[in-house]
Amino acid sequence: MNAPAKQERQRKPDWIRVKAPTSTGFAETRALMRRLNLATVCEEAACPNIGECWTKKHATVMILGDTCTRACAFCNVKTGMPRAVDPLEPEHVAVAAAELGLQHIVVTSVDRDDLPDGGASQFVKVIEALRRTTPKTTIEILTPDFRNKAEAAVESIITARPDVYNHNLETVPRLYPTIRPGARYYASLRLLESVKRHDPSIFTKSGVMLGLGEERMEVHQVMDDMRSADVDFLTMGQYLQPTPRHAKVMDFVTPQSFNAYAAIARAKGFLLVASSPLTRSSYHADRDFEAMQEARAKTLSAKGQDATA
Repeated sequence: MNAPAKQERQRKPDWIRVKAPTSTGFAETRALMRRLNLATVCEEAACPNIGECWTKKHATVMILGDTCTRACAFCNVKTGMPRAVDPLEPEHVAVAAAELGLQHIVVTSVDRDDLPDGGASQFVKVIEALRRTTPKTTIEILTPDFRNKAEAAVESIITARPDVYNHNLETVPRLYPTIRPGARYYASLRLLESVKRHDPSIFTKSGVMLGLGEERMEVHQVMDDMRSADVDFLTMGQYLQPTPRHAKVMDFVTPQSFNAYAAIARAKGFLLVASSPLTRSSYHADRDFEAMQEARAKTLSAKGQDATA
């Protein structure tokens, strides 16, 4: 019997290569996360920007443990039965933000389909702890879809008033059955729309990965769907295959193509667009938050001038 053929992996082009992290800042950030028993999506998802971000002491905390109840084909986070929720986690996140001196923090989580509220209450507790400990730190959350959970789960987070609510669509609807089988595209869109419906002042954000086999017009349709849900900020980055068992990279999208997508997205009315091979949801999130504030102020000013003209 012939042995199964090994899956060939495309060689990364030069524009996607990054240097291995070696800085003192990187080591200090890692030591802090270990001391506080905090997981980070930077490590668990094998983010290519970890060296740059951790050198600057910018880390994206991943709450609710390091084990996900789903098995998305693109994600490197381990799957299994998670441990009990750590009651000290919210305070530890706040301590980390204080010690890192973060002006803006991004907090994400694994999917916790095993919990009655999907882990929404832990997001609320983290936001409250951050407001107490580092009141000047702006808060961006990147949540799962809370599929099959009561709408009150998402509403509780909105009521806690994060500054940015991010939920990634990840890919085009056609690829959901193979890339994101545990999720539903339109359920994710409804979540994003509900944030704006309940509190229009909260910035909303969503992202997609390119290189999974999507067609150009499918990406354009996702942009239109996001705008219909009043999403403010679109991020687009290159999908990278974490291991041979994950979904294969179908295409390495060129920087020029990313720029072209960005131009189209801006024309569709997004307040802010980040589009490049190395763009990730939390990459340069502090800088992008300031840019969103400035863009909103300009938009409101322009509307005011039109109203008085």
